[in-house]
Amino acid sequence: MQLRYLSIVPTLFLAACGSPAPEAPPKAEESALPDQPVMGPERRILAFGDSLFAGYGVAPEESYPAKLEAALRAQGINARVANAGVSGDTTAAGRQRLAFTLDAQKQKPELVILELGGNDLLRSLPPEQTRENLAAMIEELQKRDIDVLLVGMRAPPNLGPEFVSAFDGLYPELANQYGVKLVPFFLEPIFDKPELIQPDRVHPTAQGIEELVAATRDDVAEALPGVEE
Repeated sequence: MQLRYLSIVPTLFLAACGSPAPEAPPKAEESALPDQPVMGPERRILAFGDSLFAGYGVAPEESYPAKLEAALRAQGINARVANAGVSGDTTAAGRQRLAFTLDAQKQKPELVILELGGNDLLRSLPPEQTRENLAAMIEELQKRDIDVLLVGMRAPPNLGPEFVSAFDGLYPELANQYGVKLVPFFLEPIFDKPELIQPDRVHPTAQGIEELVAATRDDVAEALPGVEE
C-alpha cells in the first residue's frame, strides 16, 4: 500500500513539523479525574472514517475508536464504539460503503462519527466533490435517524487560497446546514507536534491518538442523543 493513498493530513502539510518522531515520545497527560462507574444502557457509536480511525501503524487496541471507548467508559458512559475505518478511503469510497456498513451492524448506532476528507486532500480532489459526498452521507444517516458528529480537516496552504477557503469552509457549512455537531479540525492537538506523529509524517503515534481522544471525548459525549441536556 503506497503512502500517498493513506490518510490523513498530506505530508506537505506536516513537513513543517520538523524531523521524524523520536523513538520514545512523551506520554499523553492523563486525566486527574477518577474513573466513574459505568452505568445505564449501552450507547452504540460507529466510528466511520479512514486510516485515522482504522489505526494505521498502531495496535488495534491503540486505535482511536478503541481508546475513545475506554475514555467514555472511564467517564461513566456505557459506550461501545465500532471501528469502521478503512485506510485510503476518500469521501467517495466512504459514500459507497456507508449503507452496507450500517446494514451490517447488529444494532443501529445512536451516533456516527464521520471522519473523511483527508484522502481527498491528498489527491487534490475538488472541494465541491468532497462536500457532495459528505452531504450524501449525512443525509443517509439522518434518514435512518442516526445522529452525526462531523469531523473536519484543513487544507494545506500550498493548494492555494481559493482551494483552502472552499475546503476548510465545507465542514462548518455542512454542520450548519444539517444541524449536526462538528469537530472543526480533528488533528488540531497534534499536527504541529512531530513527536506525536509517526515517521511517515502523516499518521499519529499511539500517544498522538491519546491526545486526539482527550481533545474530542467530550464532543462525542455531547453528541450522543439525550446526553447533552
